[in-house]
Amino acid sequence: MANGAGRLDLDGRPIKPMTICMIGAGGFIGSHLCEKLMNETPHKVLALDVYNDKIKHLLEPDNSQWAERIQFHRINIKHDSRLEGLVKMADLTINLAAICTPADYNTRPLDTIYSNFVDALPVVKYCSENNKRLIHFSTCEVYGKTIGSFLPKDHPLRQDPDFYVLKEDTSPCIFGSIEKQRWSYACAKQLIERLVYAEGAENGLEFTIVRPFNWIGPRMDFIPGIDGPSEGVPRVLACFSNNLLRREPLKLVDGGESQRTFIYIKDAIEAVLLMIENPERANGHIFNVGNPNNEVTVRQLAEMMTEVYPKVSGETAIESPTIDVSSKEFYGEGYDDSDKRIPDMTIINRQLGWNPKTSLWDLLESTLTYQHRTYAEAVKKATSKPVAS
Repeated sequence: MANGAGRLDLDGRPIKPMTICMIGAGGFIGSHLCEKLMNETPHKVLALDVYNDKIKHLLEPDNSQWAERIQFHRINIKHDSRLEGLVKMADLTINLAAICTPADYNTRPLDTIYSNFVDALPVVKYCSENNKRLIHFSTCEVYGKTIGSFLPKDHPLRQDPDFYVLKEDTSPCIFGSIEKQRWSYACAKQLIERLVYAEGAENGLEFTIVRPFNWIGPRMDFIPGIDGPSEGVPRVLACFSNNLLRREPLKLVDGGESQRTFIYIKDAIEAVLLMIENPERANGHIFNVGNPNNEVTVRQLAEMMTEVYPKVSGETAIESPTIDVSSKEFYGEGYDDSDKRIPDMTIINRQLGWNPKTSLWDLLESTLTYQHRTYAEAVKKATSKPVAS
């Protein structure tokens, strides 16, 4: 049971209980943040979302220790007049709502732009007009392509961190051409960041912007045909998990050469709690939240996952673990990508004293154990063929 007595912020001040309006509370990040707030703090949560499957365990009547501290409101923020009232009731609003699946950026660019920019406008407006603090979740995709990616492949400066490490305050945001609709998400997210920043500069909005770098863990995304659409394409780790569960080769888009970093969800949520409870250190800042120590190519990630999964599942490894596919074949026309996404951690370390802890091997073991326990039987039933009598 959470106990707020004696809790201090980073500057030694008592932390006062607050009410948090969390938009998108029923998703992957929201569910872990709600758990953290219920288990370790006295804060109250107004949980807003269309679905609550991932936080049902927090809403059960027998969870009396926090029954008065979390309320679920089934709301689509596109068209619900209750939104402003809930923002007014809270001390802090956290906006997690987004379409954030790469496959959608090409096939649903209008929905992607509306969801990530237009639908977020009222949230920013209500926080600014009512003098409420806002923590807005953006994405590492706002950086777009690295400077180094425009150099020849064998150019030595491609290995210089100044040409690929992404810094909140100095790195440019470089996107592909308009025909590459893959950048619809990044552009929408960057524009809402600029609006939030402008509200802070002109109207005094207290804000923090979070740029997640591939947060990984239990309950992320979905498994197609089980708890998501059969034709759906989740993000890379869930995509590979789906292949492993079905004993299919892991599909490497354009050879899996892109480099990424991955961070365990529980490490990332620690950083968010520090932002929540240390407003004087977090307000007005943009924070990268990632783990530069967990840098791999997508191909290396696939190789690690095919090594870990047999250990946690007890199954034999598949004979042909990976297969190469083109981005056009996998995502359709208009796909483009960045070569690297490696976060600089200077600002978050300076302001909040935070560093990630969990290695990539450990987070893969935890996540794949969850995926196997949660989905293996359902996948077997879905893929088994009836035997003729």
